[in-house]
Amino acid sequence: MIFKVLYQDLASEVPVRENTHSLYIEASNERDVRFKLKDRGINIEFIQTLAGEHLAYEQQSEDFSLETV
Repeated sequence: MIFKVLYQDLASEVPVRENTHSLYIEASNERDVRFKLKDRGINIEFIQTLAGEHLAYEQQSEDFSLETV
């Protein structure tokens, strides 16, 4: 499955909408996503599963790039 992860660059940073970044990652579940990203030192705000039409919409974005971890 493909997940969209919304995060802040620093784990100590307070979530502010204007500073939120996103990345796309393939994993088996949300727990696996957190495990794969634990060494990056980022503050994960939200993890969203992408499937069907939502995934197709996100793939049309120029920012869509699947991370390999």
